Amino acid sequence: MNFTRWSARLPGTQRRAAARTEQTIPATPRTDGAVPAARAERRTDGVRTPHADGSGIDDLPVREVLDRVPALVALVHGTDHRLAHVNDAYVAAFGPRPVGEPARVALPELAELGLLPLLDQVLRSAKPRTVKSRKAPGGRSYTFTCTPVTLPVGGFAAGTEAGGGVLVFAADVTDHAEAAERLRASERAQRETAVTLQKSLLPQELEQPDDLRIAATYQPGGTEAAVGGDWYDVITLGGGRTALVIGDVMGRGVRAAAVMGQLRTAVRAYARLDLPPHEVLQLLDGLASEIDASQIATCVYAVHDPNEGSLVYSSAGHLPILVRDENGTIHRAEEPTGPPLGTGGWMHTSGSVPLGPGSTAVLYTDGLVERRSEDIDEGVASLERALAGATGTPQVVCDRLIRALGVTADHDDDVAVLVLQHPARTGADADLFRNAALELLGGVEAAPRARAFATGVLASWRFSPELHDLGVLAASELVANSLQHGTPPMRLRLRRTDRRLIIEVTDGDDHLPRRRRAEPADEAGRGIAIVATIASNWGSRRTPGGGKAVWCEFALPR
Repeated sequence: MNFTRWSARLPGTQRRAAARTEQTIPATPRTDGAVPAARAERRTDGVRTPHADGSGIDDLPVREVLDRVPALVALVHGTDHRLAHVNDAYVAAFGPRPVGEPARVALPELAELGLLPLLDQVLRSAKPRTVKSRKAPGGRSYTFTCTPVTLPVGGFAAGTEAGGGVLVFAADVTDHAEAAERLRASERAQRETAVTLQKSLLPQELEQPDDLRIAATYQPGGTEAAVGGDWYDVITLGGGRTALVIGDVMGRGVRAAAVMGQLRTAVRAYARLDLPPHEVLQLLDGLASEIDASQIATCVYAVHDPNEGSLVYSSAGHLPILVRDENGTIHRAEEPTGPPLGTGGWMHTSGSVPLGPGSTAVLYTDGLVERRSEDIDEGVASLERALAGATGTPQVVCDRLIRALGVTADHDDDVAVLVLQHPARTGADADLFRNAALELLGGVEAAPRARAFATGVLASWRFSPELHDLGVLAASELVANSLQHGTPPMRLRLRRTDRRLIIEVTDGDDHLPRRRRAEPADEAGRGIAIVATIASNWGSRRTPGGGKAVWCEFALPR
């Protein structure tokens, strides 16, 4: 901006000049349809007023124009930014300022706001710079624009030389800043509510199965991101089996967190039915549509059976489970994958991935691997590489994966990670985990053979006489029930962990037994009632391919 020519006007000058032209000379109507030009009257107070066409603005003294600008204006010159002029608005805001002194002395408010280096930058580059909404001493907020100018010969005050200077223009934006702060405070309050709700709906303490070591972590998005609907859970099903679930409700805020809580509660209820994973997702799909037709969610539901050494799972639009086996090889469980929950009209199916001793599996939400700058498959590949080198306890693996994928406190999305390990036990630890199985062949003679097998196995495991006798009784009753109501093939399985003794009988009939009250004259119907009375827990489930498994378990003394 060159002050020797006033054709480049300060912001708002033209509008204020037009506003001062309050009266115009009536024009004679024209018959050609053209609009006559308006002419401004001269003010009678001795002050020159520009014409409406701007022809008089070049004749105004620069100082007079700056003083009439309602915004704060300061003019500095030279390499040490000596003050040449401040307008009345600046004086009203910060008080009188000594002309001719360097800016660090004459304009201490600019020093407090860190604008002195900006003056140097503007003077060197000859380009304007703007800083938005800085709170000045006194509590008012201003947006500062620093513009390079060329001072006229003679300057503005004694000692001011012609040459380069900087015009500091400050617009009062206090009302806007306060409104923005109120909005941010409201958003922070809403986010804190959503985070509190989200964390209260997540498991406060993970269940720890006998055969798995599990850890999980949840990290909400950064302060500028609304909380999403990520969740996870671990559910012990009995008989040594464990269900694991992780999901993500699309959308953000309290509503997403509330839908997440309802889905998590439903998963726990459906898990108690001990259904195959795809049937659980089928039920969840219908429920998600009823909860909110506008909300959809991705989810993986998996069941670990230590007897099978695998993870059976079903996925509703979720990212694949990753498994690192005992040799360090990474397996990606990609198929089958159905559409997200809440879309309806899809029959989900189950798949499986090996999870033997020494393996580590990771379930996660998209916040861990999705980035705006890259394809999500690249993020999953990065997670595979990180998992290949992440060793230690499940919690250590969680932390390492979070760091390796670059998730920080200001991450723009929620992140949930669930890590499970099936440890390879050796030595004395391995003695606490034993398995024994017997195929039940030969009809009625299978019952005494099963009783003898249970007696020998439980004796070799050195249980107390009381627990030994209870275990043999439970095995006899379950076998007798299977021989009477089931069909071949039949099997008796005994299993011990460091916490419990598990007895399970499978057969080829899919009719599940139920506990009922036997009348005194009944000759049958007491087997399940006896088992339910003497055992810590019991249950039944249908097995893949048709058939059922009936099990009971006894808690071992610590």
